[in-house]
Amino acid sequence: MEEQQTPYRVLIGKPGLDGHDRGAKFIARALRDEGFEVIYTGIRRTAAEIAATAIQEDVDAVGLSSLSGAHLRLFPEVIRELQTRGGEDIPVLGGGVIPDEDIQQLLEAGLSAIFTSGTPAAAIIRSFTEACRKHCDGTNM
Repeated sequence: MEEQQTPYRVLIGKPGLDGHDRGAKFIARALRDEGFEVIYTGIRRTAAEIAATAIQEDVDAVGLSSLSGAHLRLFPEVIRELQTRGGEDIPVLGGGVIPDEDIQQLLEAGLSAIFTSGTPAAAIIRSFTEACRKHCDGTNM
């Protein structure tokens, strides 16, 4: 991660009823080990809870994880909740069990990046770093 004064703050959330959080915890730990401040919401959170926490914690990015197949509904819902709360500038990245045919639709819905199973942790960290840098510079709007 590039040198900076204050570590980037990210939120990792598990929207919906998906109770599998091993991947989300792995990413949270990998980001923390790279110097990020990580807020983990835990499992089974609503889009409203995730967005409210992101605003309250003043995060630079939100990472969402879904293994339940509800990503096409839940990820855009988090983006809408962020927008209604004044957090439209916060980049949202998503990952999990996401079919290739759903990636473009999620990007068009406003996600900054999508990670499928098997994406190397280094690539995910680079994407979070870039999204946070753009957010802090004000260049992602």
